[in-house]
Amino acid sequence: MAVLQYLINGLSIGSIYAIIALGYTMVYGIAKMLNFAHGDVIMVGAYISYCVMIYLKMPPVAAILAAIVVCTVLGVLIEALAYRPLRGTSSLAVLITAIGVSYFLQNAAQLIWGVAQKTYSSVVAMESIHLFDGKLLITGEVIVTIITSAVVMVCLTLFTSKTRMGKAMRAVSEDRDAAQLMGINVNRTIAVTFAIGSALAAIAGVLLCSASPALKPTTGSMPGIRAFTAAVFGGIGSIPGAMLGGILLGVIEELCKGLISTQFSDAIVFGVLIVVLLVKPTGLMGKQVQEKV
Repeated sequence: MAVLQYLINGLSIGSIYAIIALGYTMVYGIAKMLNFAHGDVIMVGAYISYCVMIYLKMPPVAAILAAIVVCTVLGVLIEALAYRPLRGTSSLAVLITAIGVSYFLQNAAQLIWGVAQKTYSSVVAMESIHLFDGKLLITGEVIVTIITSAVVMVCLTLFTSKTRMGKAMRAVSEDRDAAQLMGINVNRTIAVTFAIGSALAAIAGVLLCSASPALKPTTGSMPGIRAFTAAVFGGIGSIPGAMLGGILLGVIEELCKGLISTQFSDAIVFGVLIVVLLVKPTGLMGKQVQEKV
């Protein structure tokens, strides 16, 4: 029964990793860059929802919507001010800029909200479910997180395959120059990609702090790193791969914590990643891309 409990907990945290990883994989797949500030957008979303609920006394739905709006605008601003001027430069310059944006957001959060840890109130009002005479516990946060992750995955897949903007994103991902010659606005397409990824980060931040009610300026750092690992694990650039990688990473992490040791869980998770990449360098669902010369 304990193993089943670990699996359910793993599905929950893995679903959060999957939502965050979708933001990483969309930006990489379309803009061909790694947005390492993505984890800190999660933190901003959590703080915005916290302030709306605690200081403005508004319901959780309003807090979630406010977090999504603020993070969406933040994502577009980050792309326009920090990344767009560097488009076409070396990947190292973009990487250093992403790290700089990450530290900027963390320090800005410290100045605005302070360094003290805050207790986050869950946005989920659903009752927990007790099975097998109370031996198996499924919290409302777990149920909502798994359902939300599935809905996000389906909506994102439909968006990229059925809508005009989604098709433009796929075209820019395949060949940016050719897409521009065909009349696609590359700048707008990449900006929309950042907006969607940041909105997903806001949702992930709310779910993450609802499951683990501790909020501080570095809240998004480790989940961001783990979600990036999940994106690479599943095949960065692949939407189904990000989903699969996030869930598998969460399950492996929880099983390691419960059955082996919490101290070695990260080492085991990254060890599994190394083994997978040695066998399949593009990740579980990644595709080998041939570069044109």
